[in-house]
Amino acid sequence: MSDQFDVIVIGGGPAGYHAAIRAAQLGKKVACVDAALGKDGKPALGGTCLRVGCIPSKALLDSSRQFWNMGHLFAQHGISFEKPAIDVARMVARKDAIVKQFTGGIAALFKANKVTAYHGFGQLQPGRVVTVKQHDGTTVELKATNVILAAGSDSIELPFARFGEHIIDNVGALDLPAVPKRLGVIGAGVIGLELGSVWKRLGAEVTILEGLPDFLAAADAEVSKVAAREFKKQGLDIRLGCKVSNTEVKADGVHVSYTDAKGAAQTLVVDKLLVAVGRRAATRGLLAEGTGVTLSERGQIVVDDHCHTAAEGVWAVGDCVRGPMLAHKGFEEGIAVAELIAGLPGHVNYDTIPNVIYTEPEVAWVGRTEEQLKSEGVPYKAGSFPFAAVGRAVAMAEPAGFVKVLAHAETDRVLGMHLVGANVSELVHEGVLTMEFSGAADDLARICHAHPSLSEAVHDAAMAVHKRAIHKVN
Repeated sequence: MSDQFDVIVIGGGPAGYHAAIRAAQLGKKVACVDAALGKDGKPALGGTCLRVGCIPSKALLDSSRQFWNMGHLFAQHGISFEKPAIDVARMVARKDAIVKQFTGGIAALFKANKVTAYHGFGQLQPGRVVTVKQHDGTTVELKATNVILAAGSDSIELPFARFGEHIIDNVGALDLPAVPKRLGVIGAGVIGLELGSVWKRLGAEVTILEGLPDFLAAADAEVSKVAAREFKKQGLDIRLGCKVSNTEVKADGVHVSYTDAKGAAQTLVVDKLLVAVGRRAATRGLLAEGTGVTLSERGQIVVDDHCHTAAEGVWAVGDCVRGPMLAHKGFEEGIAVAELIAGLPGHVNYDTIPNVIYTEPEVAWVGRTEEQLKSEGVPYKAGSFPFAAVGRAVAMAEPAGFVKVLAHAETDRVLGMHLVGANVSELVHEGVLTMEFSGAADDLARICHAHPSLSEAVHDAAMAVHKRAIHKVN
């Protein structure tokens, strides 16, 4: 006999746990099925983001930044140290403690909202039945009026670079026992840049091989140029247009065979190799025969604009569907679907989802780039302002980067905001908010910003759209 629920969520990551909690808030009887275990072997909710992605990587980024600043920034403030040292084991333990705190926090939220958690592998059967192979060896059968698939994503493993002791994915890069002398990275995307930065700051020689000819092709070209310049100053060796063809683990390290941008054969020898070429939807084994749910050629669950699948009463959200694989995108989809199930007008505006790379300097953007506007033939005006002219940034000894605002040339509606610099992961939300309310560059320019603050760069960039910035020559 099946246990009956109003909503069953498969996956306890960002999209899944938001969907479960919101549905419960709206009075639904909810179950959430999740298979993940923590390092201690106990159930750990939160998905890749919380356990081995967003949160732990930011913990290491912050720890490594403190260490880097001791040797590269603090002297400007008159602060000196003798022989700075890093205790990698203690740094990793701090990261693990943060992860455990937050996975436990989600479990507490489930309990408070009366969400029933099942720990094991869930599979959707026809008729909105979910079978759960629990970690204790038993199998339970659940039935629901609505099922939300939130299976998340997995690291892509290359056929010639299988994961092991020396060739690792992001999970392995978060738990290295010591700083490798030489770290190779395949892929100059978010994961490659962030984790490459962590170990570079701690003393590793880091070489990043990127297959594309352009650096950060998805970002604004000016932003990418400034970011690349700053990363080069830090000692990150980023090689573009490199096609990796083979790897081999030998006594002296991992030998990486690739062709460079000129087509010449090259070999890179490293102690550890991080493969960060992207992620794929974790849909293998998720669907039994006859569910009516369809998958794309990339293994993603096919959904409509409101996250409905082809099967009645079955929805899908987060990394396992189309769109950017971002935790906050999953948050919003999970909440929207829960509200749609409850008869409310759930909605996600995919045009205002911010993108952030938490390097130093940070890179962030929302909306369209100049290159996209040009290719689409959209008339626009641009205003930018450098952090080097912002008193707070200079006082912090972090003057690198700028803010750019793009607005429609006729309506003045903000179409995009692009930033590179200190703490721009926070500043980008001024652009998100302005765009969400269909605001104009003039609206943003007329809002009073505190002085001194980094946000003044946003203010002056908005003013520069109409060539009236006070602190730069227009």
